[in-house]
Amino acid sequence: MKILIFLIIYLSTISSVSASIKENIIKKFTDIENVSFEFEQNINGKIENGNCVIEYPKKIFCRYNLSNKKVLVSNGKSLVIKTLSSYYFYPLEKTPLETILNKEYLLKKLKNLDQRDIGNDFINFNFVENENEINLFFDKKTFNLVGWQTVDIYQNVSITYLSSIKRNQKLNKKIFKLPQQN
Repeated sequence: MKILIFLIIYLSTISSVSASIKENIIKKFTDIENVSFEFEQNINGKIENGNCVIEYPKKIFCRYNLSNKKVLVSNGKSLVIKTLSSYYFYPLEKTPLETILNKEYLLKKLKNLDQRDIGNDFINFNFVENENEINLFFDKKTFNLVGWQTVDIYQNVSITYLSSIKRNQKLNKKIFKLPQQN
């Protein structure tokens, strides 16, 4: 009988700790207006890095540490990837970033998704949206979003890891203006 009581208490404690982590993640994510960070991105084995600023909803500016001066910019409707020699323009809604940059949508999803523990440090939430599989990763201690993984309709795997995260900084809104084609 003592073992049964101990087991019930233990399982309810684990469940409440798990629930409180999810609640803390949702609360912290709710309070974010913008976030800046360093990133490392692996797309099908090709690794790139740089820094980004996200302003919710749906704006992002990333500068890559590459000799071709690659930048990625979304003004909330369109996405441009520009280098010294190329210029790509996409409707944001056709990319996985449409979902990742939509804080209100993500908050609704997080409330209804089951979380998965990834080792001692991370919580993962997984879902499919517009034929894109999306995994979000949060730090268990800071409750920060620390990365995402997407698999698009062509089965391209993109993993983005965030570090040096700063929340709610004063921003120059001009960075979200789409760059012009050369």
